[in-house]
Amino acid sequence: MIVIPNLSKRSEAETVLYNKLNFSKNSVNYEKWLQKSNPKYPSSETVRMEIVMMLKGLSMATFCPSLALYLMGRQKFDVYCDVGNYGSGYLIFSFFVIWLATDFFEFFYHRMGHMIDVLWDVHKFHHQFYNPTPFAVIADAYLDQLVRASPLLLLPAIMPINMNLLFFQFAIFLYGYGVYVHSGHEFSYPDAHHPVLNTSFQHYLHHAISIKNKPYHTGFFFKIWDQLFGSVFPREKCLCVKCQHAQGQGTREEYDKVEKPDYRVMLQWNFWLNTKTA
Repeated sequence: MIVIPNLSKRSEAETVLYNKLNFSKNSVNYEKWLQKSNPKYPSSETVRMEIVMMLKGLSMATFCPSLALYLMGRQKFDVYCDVGNYGSGYLIFSFFVIWLATDFFEFFYHRMGHMIDVLWDVHKFHHQFYNPTPFAVIADAYLDQLVRASPLLLLPAIMPINMNLLFFQFAIFLYGYGVYVHSGHEFSYPDAHHPVLNTSFQHYLHHAISIKNKPYHTGFFFKIWDQLFGSVFPREKCLCVKCQHAQGQGTREEYDKVEKPDYRVMLQWNFWLNTKTA
């Protein structure tokens, strides 16, 4: 039985925190469910595992940027934090270099994680979250997070770069966009059939069906990498919500049959203390 905390005995700050974290059944409704790639909801135990692994991944994801800032302070890199001596033209050029280089790096390393045995042994843990939530964005093994954050160290080592721009782009295009693509919910725009951008559907599909030596949609932001390497899921087999609705799926009757976990159990200390961690 789920024991709901007695808010009348809590401070105002505790009450506000509870309300912000109150993942109750009321937060799940038919309209939201219609946009969900996987009609099922992950269990609270799975979400808990995502959060634990996210925190572990965070500890490694901060290593490369921390080292980069340390070396910047020691003047080991040719970096700067404003327009600098290189001018606004170089700043714009750097923006696109960072964007394209990091997106291809993420795609290629991710692809190798499915094609090389030793890397698959590392990466496969992330695929236990086949029905991901935003917490899964960095719920990776230590090596995966170290490598994925390495451009924050490698790019300043090989080219003059604006560190504010570099960190901003990682925050938005990798971590921020990563929250969206792991959300498990699709937008009307960009939808799954956008010609350029990977959406949450492509990444959900990757989690759900990609296996060793058979990767689908290992790209992160741009679709072009998967298109060039032939790792795009056939459009005629598309399972996105738009195509499912066109086939008459997503009815109220189907929604009523879906188990809707009460995530408020995650606000109880015993839930975290008594469950085994990875």
